[in-house]
Amino acid sequence: MKKYAEDLATNAAELADRIAALPETGARRRLAAIAGAPGSGKSTLAQAVVERLVGAGLDAVLMPMDGFHLDNRLLEPRGLLPRKGAPETFDFGGFAATLARVRREPTVILPVFDRSREIAIAGAEEIRPATTHVVVEGNYLLLDEEPWRGLRDLWDFTAFLDVDEAELERRLLRRWRRFGYAPDAAREKALGNDIPNARRVAGAVVTADLTLRQ
Repeated sequence: MKKYAEDLATNAAELADRIAALPETGARRRLAAIAGAPGSGKSTLAQAVVERLVGAGLDAVLMPMDGFHLDNRLLEPRGLLPRKGAPETFDFGGFAATLARVRREPTVILPVFDRSREIAIAGAEEIRPATTHVVVEGNYLLLDEEPWRGLRDLWDFTAFLDVDEAELERRLLRRWRRFGYAPDAAREKALGNDIPNARRVAGAVVTADLTLRQ
């Protein structure tokens, strides 16, 4: 656990320094993508990066991709509910359109995903006119599949977390147990859905500016 905390601090510092140093592009904001498989630690790292950017005096906001999950009411009739979290279970069009708005519009309201209830909450986060840096985190930001590869031109900086599958499995089992799932149910969530998604992420990655291997 101590090593994880040390690695998190080191990686967050490096990413924050690189994002803070991004040159002006003429766009209203700089967008940085932090991608990785389920359980790779991207959400924790992205939050730490934003905290460092804010601590350095920059107006930075975290934008999780998970807010664009399709609701269970749409997934169930499509037969996709057991695969919730796979690329096809997100509102890609809404996500891409929102990213384009983030680059150019003064104020953008974002949805946020509540993992404890597994639902997206509309209008839960705000990107303000003063915001200069947005750190976006999600599994498929660098996925080399259509339509996701079309996002590559939106990013000013990209990072990918490359984590060994055995370590991902350990973290995912712990995650679902923490959310109250019984051991068998937690194992089904982790191995039946998350790990296949992790393999899909690892198998088709657009080259990142920085790859962090763990």
